[in-house]
Amino acid sequence: MTAPIRIGIVGVGKISGQYFATIARLPILQLTAVADLNAGLAAEVAAEQGVRNLSVEELINDSDVDLVLNLTIPAAHAEVAMQAIAAGKHVYGEKPLAATFADGVKIIDAARAAGVRVGSAPDTVLGTGTQTARKAVDDGLIGTPISAVATMVTPGHERWHPNPDFYYQPGGGPLLDMGPYYISSLITMLGPVAKVIGAASHQRDTRTIGSGPRAGETIPVTVDTHVTGVLVHESGVLSTLIMSFDAAATKASNIEVHGSDATLISPDPNQFGGDALIHPVGGEWSVLPVSAGYRDAGRGYGIADLAATPDGSQQRASGDLGLHVLDVMLSLLQSAEQGTAVDVTTTIERPAPVPLGDAPGGVLPG
Repeated sequence: MTAPIRIGIVGVGKISGQYFATIARLPILQLTAVADLNAGLAAEVAAEQGVRNLSVEELINDSDVDLVLNLTIPAAHAEVAMQAIAAGKHVYGEKPLAATFADGVKIIDAARAAGVRVGSAPDTVLGTGTQTARKAVDDGLIGTPISAVATMVTPGHERWHPNPDFYYQPGGGPLLDMGPYYISSLITMLGPVAKVIGAASHQRDTRTIGSGPRAGETIPVTVDTHVTGVLVHESGVLSTLIMSFDAAATKASNIEVHGSDATLISPDPNQFGGDALIHPVGGEWSVLPVSAGYRDAGRGYGIADLAATPDGSQQRASGDLGLHVLDVMLSLLQSAEQGTAVDVTTTIERPAPVPLGDAPGGVLPG
């Protein structure tokens, strides 16, 4: 790919600010245009960023856009991605890759046919937190991996998000919203998943918005808001997953990985950094020195990694990984509904490890 890669962003809601910050400090990335169905917001953001404000159709077909960064709501991920691929653009999207497995497959198949790349959040797994933990596993510091526990508990995003409707619609819920961080991290450390066993519930049929101009408004809940289950990795490791929008809090937002020789704590996978801890048999907890990953990374490093990956090689936050994660999550929900174990139909190679460094492409943050 030529550098810098020119980016057009579709959807300039709350998460976009973190991408703007990363794009501004990585020379391998260049923002050229933005689009949003909220014309007033798009105009305001375009002026702030000093770029063009286009319609979605104009942006997708613009000759100065190499990659479409898709920050729309999950229900629109597939539609925007397919339009961008049809226009010959590379695509990087927020998680999940799509709201349905069929749509996820269509995206990957269309991209292969068009000769363009697809990347998918989360790229938090590229930071020093998860990568240092992965290196500990790869270096044999925990012995043979046996099991892992990943927990995310919150009372719900409606308490802080001014427009939380999509969190409680198909494509949302705690698993599809937060699960990609945890499952991507588990796959990065322990490899792909072969089978899942799940259970799910929801406690309330409505939620009340807690902030912003819609504060006090009630919205419907149409998805399960507490999901738990076991992921059976191809290696035989068993990962227990708990994802909830129904409870107050947890002190266990990290991931514990248990091995024959030691237990490892990988830091919160919703963050890029954090301390990885290890407790050997007969020893005590200690902090592992940072040994892998992009330092001081932020959202958008997955795009830079995509741009820096040579032709013929697979970037790390890839669409294939996003599809496998989506397959795992939807299989878990299917298992919960059916009350039986469900085989995961996709598989992948573990993404390549990230050597300790400053940024993709060998460039330093500005």
